[in-house]
Amino acid sequence: MHALSRLSRRQLNALALASATLMAGPALAQEVVKIGYSGPLSGGAAQYGKNVLDGMQMAVAEINAASPEVAGKKVKFEIVALDDKYNPSETAINAQRLVQQHKTAAILVPHSGGIFALQTTNERSNFIVLAYSSVPQITAKGNKLTLRIPPEYTGYIEPFSKYEIERFGKKVAMVGADHDYAKAWAAAFKPGWEKLGGSVVAENPMSYNRATDFYSGVSKALADKPDVMFIGGASEPTALVVKQARELGFKGGFIIMDQAKLDEMARVLGGYAMLEGAMGVMPVIEDARPEMKAFVERFGKIYPGRTPGSEAQWNYTTIHATIKAMQLAGTTSDAAAIQAKLDAAFKSLTPAANPGEIKGVDERGGTITQVRGAAVKDGKILAIETAQ
Repeated sequence: MHALSRLSRRQLNALALASATLMAGPALAQEVVKIGYSGPLSGGAAQYGKNVLDGMQMAVAEINAASPEVAGKKVKFEIVALDDKYNPSETAINAQRLVQQHKTAAILVPHSGGIFALQTTNERSNFIVLAYSSVPQITAKGNKLTLRIPPEYTGYIEPFSKYEIERFGKKVAMVGADHDYAKAWAAAFKPGWEKLGGSVVAENPMSYNRATDFYSGVSKALADKPDVMFIGGASEPTALVVKQARELGFKGGFIIMDQAKLDEMARVLGGYAMLEGAMGVMPVIEDARPEMKAFVERFGKIYPGRTPGSEAQWNYTTIHATIKAMQLAGTTSDAAAIQAKLDAAFKSLTPAANPGEIKGVDERGGTITQVRGAAVKDGKILAIETAQ
C-alpha cells in the first residue's frame, strides 16, 4: 500500500496545514500597519475630504514600494478611511472603530470639530490625532498626542486684510461658513480687520456644507455695500458664493479662508476672472519651487487628469513623517514614542517627500513652516508673503 494511504485524516490535515503555513511564510512575515482617516467623503465637503485622502494614499504607495521596515521587521502600511460627513459625533464613533478594530496608533482628521472631539479621549486611548486644521486652539489645549499639520491661520489675517483694504476699501461683509472651523476663523479675523482700521458691515454665516443656493445670504450681505467679502468653506461651495456675488453685481475683493483653494474654485468658475481681487492661499500648482513642481507631476501620474491642492500636499508629507517617526521610534503601536519622534522625522525627510518644506514640530505639537498667500490680479496669481 502507498505510504500516503496509511496516513489518518488527522495526519493529512496537519500535513496540509504545515504545507500552507510554509508556503505563506514570507507573506505572514510582513506585518500590516494601519493608519486611520476620518473625514467627509460624502456631502458638500466630500471633495475636500477626498483631496486629503489622496495625499495620504499617495504617500503610502511610495513608502510600500520601498519595502519599509520597523524595528527590523518588514511592514506594509494601509490607510483605513471612514466617512464622518463632517460631523464630530461621527468622527468620535469612527475613532473607536479604528482603534479597537484596526489598532491604529494615528488617526488623521481634516476638520476642527472632529479633532476637538478626539482630543477628549485620544491620550487615554493611546492614539495620535493628526490634525489637518489651522485652528490655533488645537495645540493650545496641551494635548500630548496631537500634531497640527498646517500652519495656524492667524498668520494670514494681517497680510490678507492689508492687501484688500489698500486695493478695495475698509468695509467688509463676513459671509463665511457656519461650521466650527469657519466660526473660529471668523472670530479671529474680525478684530484683526478692525485693528487695521476696517469696519464689519455685515455678519451672515451660511451653511456651505449643506446648501447649494446662497442667493439670499449673499444678497443680504451686499445690501450693506461692502468693499470686501470674507468667505470660505470647502472650495466648491465657496466658488458658488463668489459666483452669486458677482451675478448680484459685487465688484469688490474677497478674503478667502484657507480651507478653500483658489485653483479649485477657478475650475468651478471657469477661470480666475470672477476671482479678480480675491486673496487666499497660494495654489500648489502655481508654486514655482522645483520640489513642488515635481510633486505635482508625480500626483498627476497617479491621478491622471487631476492636480493636487494643499490638502493633498500637506497630508502626503504628514504620512511620510508619521511612518518615518514609527521607524525612528522602533514601534508602530506606542503613540507617545511615535509622537516624540515627529520633529526628527520631518527634519529627516527628503525634499521630494517634503515639498512644502516643513522644518519640524514646535513644543506645542504644531508644524514649523512658511507658506505664502496669493492674490488674483489681472487674471494671474500674485504671491503675497505671510507670517510663519
